[in-house]
Amino acid sequence: MRRAIIRGTGHYLPERVVENSWFEDKLDTSDEWIRTRTGIERRHFAAEDERTSDLGIRAGRAALQDAGIPAERLDAVIVATSTPDLTFPSVATMVQAGLGMKGGFAYDLQAVCAGFVYALANADAMIRAGLADRVLVIGAETFSRIMDWTDRGTCVLFGDGAGAVLLEATEAEGSSADRGILATDLNSDGQYRDLLYVDGGVASTGTAGHLRMQGNLVFRHAVEKLAETAHRALDKAGLAPEQVDWLVPHQANLRIIEATARRMHLPMEKVVLTVADHGNTSAASIPLALSVANAEGRFSPGQVLVAEAIGGGLAWGSVVLRW
Repeated sequence: MRRAIIRGTGHYLPERVVENSWFEDKLDTSDEWIRTRTGIERRHFAAEDERTSDLGIRAGRAALQDAGIPAERLDAVIVATSTPDLTFPSVATMVQAGLGMKGGFAYDLQAVCAGFVYALANADAMIRAGLADRVLVIGAETFSRIMDWTDRGTCVLFGDGAGAVLLEATEAEGSSADRGILATDLNSDGQYRDLLYVDGGVASTGTAGHLRMQGNLVFRHAVEKLAETAHRALDKAGLAPEQVDWLVPHQANLRIIEATARRMHLPMEKVVLTVADHGNTSAASIPLALSVANAEGRFSPGQVLVAEAIGGGLAWGSVVLRW
């Protein structure tokens, strides 16, 4: 059977670094308050002239360079984002042009913080079906553009950035010992849409709006649903939790990550953490974490990775892959 293996990773973070102290003279908050409740120490904000597509192009180029594959050999680009440059065309087509990719196809996918997991599942399905051989999957966000800077419960949490992985088809035996994506698990439940949303849009207010969140309820759902989806994906892959070498979670909140790891019986030494330096970059957080860890040489061939995320919708899911 065909498997989708990761050939390269890349990421890009805007130059502007915003420490927690930046918020202290603007809100009733402190560096200690933010660190204690979220684990976040700093985040990156895009420059005024930087758009989501700019971040995605930089991350995509890095992934192509890491893989040693030119853009003209790509069949598709999928960009997971909730902060597109324009209503249309898609960010993905802008990335396609920016990379110099003349053929193939490109599209955006929106599942908020779970967007990259959904995009990986889409790319995996296309590769398995023979619709593409090489797919560049990118998570890119400029969440600083939809923050309410008077709401300390949300604006201190988010940052901007982009991460990318290049998936390539390979022939495999079809067992849990294969390299590449072994299983995916996707879920959503629209009855919880009011827990995490943006109060604007083309068909409602005609404005971009601001992010709104009921933090305590999101926390409770996240801990429960993330562990469940990870176990389901492992079951589909024919693997047990004790066979997991690395958990690469959505980097939303350190306490959520720690609680999820406990439910999976994984020590924190097996968890990739970037939340302290990046904050919550929504769909970009998992590919950012993958790229940073890969650049540090933390992954070895044959290791089992689990990536999982939850976001507005509520939408959540996981991917199990062998490096």
